[in-house]
Amino acid sequence: MNLYLQLSFLGGFTAVVYGLFLAYQIVQLPKGTPDMNKISDAIAEGAAAFLKREYTTIGVLAVLIAVFMYIGLGSMSAVGFLIGAVCSAVAGFIGMNIAVRANIRVAQAAKSGLKEALATAFSGGAVTGLMVAGLALLAVSLMYFLVGNGAQLDVKPLIALGFGASLISVFARLGGGIYTKGADVGTDMVGKIEKGIPEDDPRNPGVIADLVGDNVGDDAGMAADLFETYVVTAVAAILLGQLTLPNSGNALFYPLVLGAAGVLASIIGTFFVRLGKEKGIMEALYKGLIAASVIAAGLFYVVTQQMITSTNSLTAINVYLSALVGIGVTVGMVIITEYYTSKKYASVRKIADAANTGHGTNIIAGLAVSMKSTFLPVLLIVAATFVAYSLAGLYGIAVATMAMMALSGIVIAIDAFGPITDNAGGIAEMTNQPQKVRDVTDALDAVGNTTKAVTKGYAIASAGLAALVLFASYTQELGTNGAFVSFSLNDPYVIMGLLIGAALPYMFGAMAMEAVGKAAGAVVVEVRRQFKTIKGIMEGKATPEYGRAVDIVTKAALREMILPALIPVVAPIAVGFTLGPAALGGMLMGTIVTGLFVAISMTTGGAAWDNAKKYIEEGHFGGKGSPAHQAAVTGDTVGDPYKDTAGPAINPMIKVVNIVALLIAGFLR
Repeated sequence: MNLYLQLSFLGGFTAVVYGLFLAYQIVQLPKGTPDMNKISDAIAEGAAAFLKREYTTIGVLAVLIAVFMYIGLGSMSAVGFLIGAVCSAVAGFIGMNIAVRANIRVAQAAKSGLKEALATAFSGGAVTGLMVAGLALLAVSLMYFLVGNGAQLDVKPLIALGFGASLISVFARLGGGIYTKGADVGTDMVGKIEKGIPEDDPRNPGVIADLVGDNVGDDAGMAADLFETYVVTAVAAILLGQLTLPNSGNALFYPLVLGAAGVLASIIGTFFVRLGKEKGIMEALYKGLIAASVIAAGLFYVVTQQMITSTNSLTAINVYLSALVGIGVTVGMVIITEYYTSKKYASVRKIADAANTGHGTNIIAGLAVSMKSTFLPVLLIVAATFVAYSLAGLYGIAVATMAMMALSGIVIAIDAFGPITDNAGGIAEMTNQPQKVRDVTDALDAVGNTTKAVTKGYAIASAGLAALVLFASYTQELGTNGAFVSFSLNDPYVIMGLLIGAALPYMFGAMAMEAVGKAAGAVVVEVRRQFKTIKGIMEGKATPEYGRAVDIVTKAALREMILPALIPVVAPIAVGFTLGPAALGGMLMGTIVTGLFVAISMTTGGAAWDNAKKYIEEGHFGGKGSPAHQAAVTGDTVGDPYKDTAGPAINPMIKVVNIVALLIAGFLR
């Protein structure tokens, strides 16, 4: 086995082993009181039941697709698809399982103080981050080992690997997102608005379903999403290396070794997450990210000097600078997203202020922020594309994107920290823990809401760059098959495809939003019924039937996720074989452009609405129960499916469209 391939295997293996070590440490921590365990066990049971039913449904479809791939593309492509699908599902399963074990331990640690609770929550997030990065690196390395050596590489199975990962990710993001926001919106609409009771109040029949949703959406869905982003990025970089640098075998291994270096940097970075004198939670998390970024920059230099041989068309220093561009985009997206979603800055406070004049003005202000939030990220992506392309051509863009994903271990850790703290706060609220405990979990939860938005911005930016690389691979693949297409706007077929592609993210997002609305409506009906028919709930004398809401939203999520998830699979096949490769190329361009804008707008705007509500709950503009708070709850309700269902699901949707186009490119003329 090639030395560099061995290094990539070692990097993935190290991440998985260290992740398991952290998981072992977490489960050794104290679990709290019996009533805390009762709530935690209910959350774990509901999350496991949903994930089992979801993966059973997806598994049937995955097997059918694998059969078609075996017939059309051969056995190794079918194997690659199944490896990608299984590993994506495993990543989601691990993310969810560690979250439901860490949540109660964070609630218990909060009794000792902020420092202990932060350490526990971040360790839980780090397990997810390192397991996702490690599994992704191992999956790509294994598939590379199976299908070729050096420049003699059969790329179709690798593309199929990315397809399997992406398809599962779309379902996981959609299913988990519909579940979590259907439960959240339905529970809040009755509990907060109609009954005036706090969030996570044990009297609310939908509260367990809401807490379950944090795990199946923000942990399992997010883990599958970032897993597929990593895999697709690595595969696209390898593919472009073969297409544009056919005589440089190391160019194919280089992205994988970057990933291994990033794993090491992420592991070291976790040791830097510590509270300072100011007790700033976000600052503590950023210490880890900054440390990992600096260490990665140093390791990338060593790797580049060792692996890249300078030629007339490509120099080692330019490839290294392209990798630094990727790190720069990661840091830039973190800063930009925090600016639009943190309570410390003007955007969120303007939305909160608008709530003073009513529900409508709060919605208007939130929509304005969501639209404005697209401009700076797109400028950053444009700048990164220009610089990376100027340095090392298409391969430079691929390297920049892979450098972004190399840091996914620490970035995902910061993300997964959020839903763990959210659940910890719910457990503390439902078991009537002392106010000092809830103060700690509330502080962690508020920061976690911003970190979740930051990671979604990171994932979308990397998806945009990865989609550009995939599109370039599609055009290169057409050229190798004799179908030379210019994609000129003078060609009506390109225009037709462009318009169809531009419409896809809107249709996809709309269907996801409608699905959340249907699920939330069913929860509202059930929660109202229980409040009406079960006497003594409001007085705390009767226990709600929590399982009814869990079952309702589970069935709704599984039913509603199928049709929108098939759109990115069916659309490129239909366009490619009816209108031809030029139209398909136009469709890919349209999907990338509008998908980026819609995804960024939804995820950032939704998080801003949420934190505007939290800003008011801290005591501003009248605090909890005030008219401004009621308006902010409405805004948060609208923003929930934006930020946690439709927006994040567009990320894998963009890549599925491009990967399917790559798979069928050889059949188009």
